[in-house]
Amino acid sequence: MRIYLKDVKNSEKVKIYIKKADDYLGEIGYTEHGFRHVGITADLAFKILEKAGFPKREVELAAIAGWMHDMGNFLGRENHPQNGAILAMRVLEEMSGDMNEIVAVGGAIANHEEPSGIATNPITAAVVLADKADVHRSRVRNSNPATFDIHDRVNFAVVKSSIFVDQEKKEISLNLNIDTKICQVMEFFEIFLTRMVMCRKAASVLDYEFRLEVNKTKLS
Repeated sequence: MRIYLKDVKNSEKVKIYIKKADDYLGEIGYTEHGFRHVGITADLAFKILEKAGFPKREVELAAIAGWMHDMGNFLGRENHPQNGAILAMRVLEEMSGDMNEIVAVGGAIANHEEPSGIATNPITAAVVLADKADVHRSRVRNSNPATFDIHDRVNFAVVKSSIFVDQEKKEISLNLNIDTKICQVMEFFEIFLTRMVMCRKAASVLDYEFRLEVNKTKLS
């Protein structure tokens, strides 16, 4: 049986997993990882593979993995990709999904996070790129700038984030507008360097080059 993103979105079990995961991360001081974030990740993963010309079914599976990728966080931040993959596969099995597709989604979720995640196929690569592209001030929960840690400060400094797929140039570009009064570009790299390396490797799986542009200056 083929499962679609709308089916996963309508799953009450998935809704609870996402809500509890976001609640847990909020309690320990992490940025937003709830329905906003998973919605953006699913949408971007879909668009990346679609614009890169991949088959419709792979595009759909990337969106499903994007929607479910952070569910494991309520079991703890450490190992959340692997825990989330197990939860997702169990849900998809209960929905009578095709086993090959279930494994593809589970593998993408298990490998979406640095430093241990490795993108080896288009579905995983799309989820990695989509997840890391969601850097934005709307993810910051802390309402007091005086108590921002570096993660809050970097995210709050990003006033616009967008990702583009250029089929002709074979480039995937992450474009960020950063308010340097809040955060210097070097602070961004202090916590995001490993993520950008992961994005470069993910783009290469799609046979694309990864480009990062900050305040209209190309950095890679």
